[in-house]
Amino acid sequence: MKCPFCSHLEDKVVDSRESKEGDVIRRRRECLSCGKRFTSYERIDQVPHMVVKKDGRRERFDREKVMQGLLKACEKRPVPVKALESIVDGVEAMVQESPDREMTTDQVGEFLMSRLRELDKVAFVRFASVYRDFKDVDQFMATLKGLLEARD
Repeated sequence: MKCPFCSHLEDKVVDSRESKEGDVIRRRRECLSCGKRFTSYERIDQVPHMVVKKDGRRERFDREKVMQGLLKACEKRPVPVKALESIVDGVEAMVQESPDREMTTDQVGEFLMSRLRELDKVAFVRFASVYRDFKDVDQFMATLKGLLEARD
């Protein structure tokens, strides 16, 4: 913590107190250089992680929504739930590590599709058909063809 008086970077905490609500910690500090005391406050970072939809709207990242989409794609497929949880953990970490605290649904969708492609081809096609919103059979067939070529 930088001293507001002399800008020295080392101090010692003299006293710590939690607020009545428990959401803030007040710390009295003493600069080790100039000896002056100052107060700092600690709060939990509560800025939500967001996803930017295709139409520009922003929505809170919803882990459950992602999991439900994956479960639907993997319905009646031999895919362990543990593997899906791992994929959701990965996408959640990706969103949380984003410097802007937000990510586009395109980035999230591509991440999910790449993991599903490795895990189960049928689940991948199901997910891609909903996510990419194919307009006609040709688009759908092109995706299937790419999948088959990658297999060879």
